[in-house]
Amino acid sequence: MGRFEQARENIRRAYEAGRASVRAARAEQTRRYEETQFEPEEPTAAAIVHNSTTSRDDAEVPGGLRVAAAWSWRLLIVGALAWFVLYGIVMLSTVVIPLIIALLLAALFSPAVSWLRQIGLNRSIATTIVVIAGIALVAGTLTAVISSFVTGLPEVTTNAKEGLREVENWMRHKPLNLTDLQFTKIGDAAQKWFDDNRDAVTTGFISTATTTLHVLAGFFLVLFSLFFLLRDGRQIWRFFVGLMPAATREPLDFAGIAAWHSLVSYVRATIIVAFIDAVGIYIAMVILDVPLKEALAALVFLFSFVPILGATISGTIAVLVALVAKDPLTALILLAAVIGVQQFEGHVLQPLIMGRAVAIHPLAVILAIAGGLVIAGIIGALIAVPMIAMLNTGIRALVARRRAASPEALAEAALPTAT
Repeated sequence: MGRFEQARENIRRAYEAGRASVRAARAEQTRRYEETQFEPEEPTAAAIVHNSTTSRDDAEVPGGLRVAAAWSWRLLIVGALAWFVLYGIVMLSTVVIPLIIALLLAALFSPAVSWLRQIGLNRSIATTIVVIAGIALVAGTLTAVISSFVTGLPEVTTNAKEGLREVENWMRHKPLNLTDLQFTKIGDAAQKWFDDNRDAVTTGFISTATTTLHVLAGFFLVLFSLFFLLRDGRQIWRFFVGLMPAATREPLDFAGIAAWHSLVSYVRATIIVAFIDAVGIYIAMVILDVPLKEALAALVFLFSFVPILGATISGTIAVLVALVAKDPLTALILLAAVIGVQQFEGHVLQPLIMGRAVAIHPLAVILAIAGGLVIAGIIGALIAVPMIAMLNTGIRALVARRRAASPEALAEAALPTAT
């Protein structure tokens, strides 16, 4: 052994001897502290080894409290992050909501664009044809609904006047027995309320005009966003995934594709369910000869895009029109038909058409709709459920992917199968 190796060996031995002496001194100090502070027969918390603690003070805290504290600060951070995200969505709602609506429409029209591209059309041309056809379809539907409403409105107005006259005659007789003076007081009270709230009504009209401008701006934003999502949606998604850390790109892409397929399935299934609801209630109104049949059927179709609540609200409106325009018996029969259609939807159509890919618990649906109403009104209720469906599918896809890649799953897959 050379002198250099011998010197290195001596240094190593001296270092190990120093470490051993330090460890012995620490052990002796801990032993003296325990003997002077605690009874020998009772083990101290400081003597207990905790994998999650780094100091004697942490060891004095009960394990359950430490776990609760650890969960608490993590939940506070996640809650604060969620609050900032929701606050940003509310502040940018005039941009975010049209973008989400464009995303839903892109999920609806993307199969048509894919079919046109398969037959040889250019991507831009195929997208333009689909967007123009969609605008024409929406414009034609609105025109038919407005025409039906204008045509049937005089009949409804006449029947409503007759109904009000009957109510007035009923109030003049038993059990109320109201006099002309009392009717005059009721009219004066209504006029006084209108005068007192004239400023609020005027402000409401101004707000409505401002909202109309926002709706027009949102319409053009939806139109342009829809065009580029249909034409360059895959490239936009790849660009977004490329901005993420390298380790998360592949899982994020996997979850995003699964969520997109779930959204496409959800939109298709919702349209089918809404169409069946509208046709069923329309047939009942045709049989009962209820006015504004076409307009009410279109209303049922549109409101059916809001799960659970939408069909209930549109069905209630149809029943009220039947009550005003016809008689209580007709309204009662239509109410039974609406309930029957909704029961058929809830117990047959939803489980059969929606499928397991977008299955969401009814409580989650109600909470999502309520949250959407609070954040963005009717539009928020419309887009809340599909967004929850996408999030649900994406998380499930990530969990399934992680389980499939786990060592236990790989080992199980490698086992020979019995023949």
